[in-house]
Amino acid sequence: MAIRIGELARLTQTTVETIRFYEKQGLLPAPPRSDGNYRVYGESHIERLRFIRHCRTLDMALDEVRTLLQHREAPSEDCGDVNSLLDEHIHAVEVRIDALTQLKRHLMRLREQCATTAPAADCGILRALSDESCHAQTRPG
Repeated sequence: MAIRIGELARLTQTTVETIRFYEKQGLLPAPPRSDGNYRVYGESHIERLRFIRHCRTLDMALDEVRTLLQHREAPSEDCGDVNSLLDEHIHAVEVRIDALTQLKRHLMRLREQCATTAPAADCGILRALSDESCHAQTRPG
């Protein structure tokens, strides 16, 4: 199978710009070129790009994806580092969830400051947002 970048983009639901970016980052190997100097991608590019995209949907950073790709290319090596990477990623997600939970609590407290519509001059939310002492005490994370 030999396809051009537009077809690769369509098959993997990725933009052409993203594919080029992944190539520049070394995540996707540069494809050979046709006689007309077009990039020519194959099945391995499709599969690798799908792997990268799946990792990205899990909110993995490019360095994490790079590490996973390196381990994937060494199938006989131990996967302990892969487990550790995922454990660290899970921990980072838990930290973000905690920060978002604190943010939600803060927003809910703000929302309680104004139960009805009123002139903006009387808005409890706007007053609370202007109160620096309130901001310093309830700042998430």
